[in-house]
Amino acid sequence: MLVTRPAQQAENLCRLIEDQGGVAVRFPSLSIAAVDDPFAVRRALAQVDSYQWLIFISANAVTMHSYYSDGVKIEQFKSTRIAAIGKATAHALAVAGMAVDLVPSNGYDSEALLAMPAMQAMAGQRCLIIRGEGGRDELATVLRKRGATVDYVDVYKRVIPNIDGTEVRLLLAQGKLAVITITSGEALQNLMVMLGGQCHQQMFQTPLVVVSGRIRQIAADLGFKRVAVADNPSDSAILETVTMCVTGGIEWPN
Repeated sequence: MLVTRPAQQAENLCRLIEDQGGVAVRFPSLSIAAVDDPFAVRRALAQVDSYQWLIFISANAVTMHSYYSDGVKIEQFKSTRIAAIGKATAHALAVAGMAVDLVPSNGYDSEALLAMPAMQAMAGQRCLIIRGEGGRDELATVLRKRGATVDYVDVYKRVIPNIDGTEVRLLLAQGKLAVITITSGEALQNLMVMLGGQCHQQMFQTPLVVVSGRIRQIAADLGFKRVAVADNPSDSAILETVTMCVTGGIEWPN
C-alpha cells in the first residue's frame, strides 16, 4: 500500500497497515514547510487578543503555529475562543496545551464548522483563520456574509518533496501496488507529477483511497477508475477502507 501522507504524519497509518500484515510503502507526495516571511506570521500572532475567534484549519496549522509562537499560550487571552476544523485538529490543539472551545460534532471541514450554532450569529465578531498558504476561502466567505470580520494568517506552505520515485514506478509497472492512499487533492496532483506520465495509466487502474467526496471528484477528473472514500480522515478509517479494497469488499465499476 502506498502511503503518501507527509513524512511526519505517516508513521501511525504505516504501523496500522503493517500490524495487519500489509506492506506500507512510504512515499510522501506533500511536505509542510515554513513560510517565506516568518516575521509577518509572528506579527499577526502577536495580535490574537484582538480577535474573538481563532480558527485552526488543520493539525499542520496547529504544529506550525506553535513553531512561530515561541511557546506563548493563547489561554492568556480570555476573550479569545478557539475553534478546530475537526477532531484531528482539536487533538493537536490539546497536545499543544490549547483549550478548544468549538469542534464540529459531525464532519471535519469548513461546512461542518459553519453548521455549528456558535458560528451562526457572527455580526461584530473578529475571526483569525490560521491555515496553510492557498487554502479554501469558503469558511471566510460565509463568515463575512454572516457579519464577521475575517483575517488570515498563513503559517505554512505545501511543497512537492524531492524524492526518488523509482521504487514506486517499478511497483506500479509490476502490478504489485495494491492500494494508493491520498488525503488531499494537492497530494494527489503532486503524486502525478512526481511519478511522471509514463505511470499514469497504471495509477488510474490502481484502487485509490481518499478521505472526502471532493478529493474523489478530483481523482475522477484526473482519470482514476477505482476510488473509495473513507468515512473520515482518521488513520483507522483509512485502514478500514484499504482493507475492503484488498479483500474484495468494494465492487468497482467495470
